[in-house]
Order: sequence, then structure tokens, then C-alpha cells
Amino acid sequence: MAEGAPARIYVVEDDAEVARLVELALRDFGFAVQGFRDARSVLRRLQVERPDLCIVDLGLPDMDGLELVREIARRCDCGMLILTGRGHTADRVMGLEGGGDDYVVKPFEPRELVARVRSILRRRGLPSGGASPLPRRQARFAGWSLDCASHVLRSPGGDEQVLGTAEAQVLRTFLERPNQILTREQLMGTRDLSPLDRSIDVRISRLRRRLEADVQNPRLIKTVYGAGYMLSTVVEWS
Repeated sequence: MAEGAPARIYVVEDDAEVARLVELALRDFGFAVQGFRDARSVLRRLQVERPDLCIVDLGLPDMDGLELVREIARRCDCGMLILTGRGHTADRVMGLEGGGDDYVVKPFEPRELVARVRSILRRRGLPSGGASPLPRRQARFAGWSLDCASHVLRSPGGDEQVLGTAEAQVLRTFLERPNQILTREQLMGTRDLSPLDRSIDVRISRLRRRLEADVQNPRLIKTVYGAGYMLSTVVEWS
């Protein structure tokens, strides 16, 4: 890595929604990020470029993730964070012994993942952030605005409130895909959400209490029965 350049991170994740959440979070904190959807493509890339850290999902379509972790470790002296839905102790032990520096189980909080990435980079003596802070991204919708860096939500009347990380992430997901039906799994950033898991419903309820004039008849965050939720408004970014 050139002096002063942001740390280069490869994200190997075949789930497009999870990959998007990870890559957005890392870019927001100034990292240089490149995404790969299978083992073959990242191994090909390693022939011409070495990352500072790899984030690897274990459930890849063309190679077992643990095998890929070992292969990357053999080819490249880089940091390694395993991101997976496998939470069994045996998988953790095999992943860490196979070359992983840390192990994060889905579902995850994007900011916690960034903190773990920074910790790995610091332990390896590498810069734990970008070369300079990125400008804050502002989303404006239906008279409201959200500062995606500080999680400050501003009402049409100018009142401000700070959202928790979980609520802010769900709202940002809505804002990036307005007028589209999003499943509970997409909003939570996981493929293996239990039908009995009501976490997303709680977060939606909290957002509605903040945004809706009438939470019993929501106009912004609409429920599409049997499919998911949809943010019904125009969004502008700056």
C-alpha cells in the first residue's frame, strides 16, 4: 500500500445485499473496497494485486470459504476477517486456525464490522482508515433529511434526533432503494432470517413513530403484505 493511501479491502460475498451493506460501510469510513462474488474471481485478482485485508463469506458458490481463507493466506500476507452465517464453535476454530484474524457472524452491525476491520489493520501495523474523511452523505425525503455519517435525522420543522445504528441502517437501506419492495432479509442484511425473528418489525415500528404523522396509517413506510416493506417517496442525495 502506498504511503498515505487508504487501506485496500477485498469483500468476497455472493449475496449482493450483504455485499452492498459491507462495501458501503467501509467506503463511508474511507477504505478502498473491491467486491467479488466468488472465489475464482478473487484468486484471479490476487495474481496482479495484493489487498491489505480480505473479508470472506464461508458460503461461496464455487469453493468452501474455509478453503478460500487458507488459499488466500498461502498466497498473500494480508489481514483476514471471516463473515458468515455459520456460528458453530467448530467453524470459528477452523476459520481462525486456517488464517482468519477475526470472525463475524451474520446478522451484524456494519459499524461493529468496521471497528473489527480497523482493529485487524492496527494489529498488523497498517492505517486503520482512509487517507482523509469522506464528505457526509445527506439524503432528503418528504421534508426530512438524514445525515448518514452522524445518523442525525432532521424533521421538516428543523428538529433533530440521533438514530441508533440499527434504525439508521434500515432507514438508509430504504433511502437507497425508494419505491421498491424490500424483504425483511434485505433490510436486515442477512439471508438466513428466521420467520420468528421480529427484529426488523421492531425497527420499522420505531422508524414509523419518528417519521409518520399517523403510525396506524403510514404514508412513508408501507407494508406490502406477504412481501416486505417499501419507502414511498422521492429521495435526493447530496
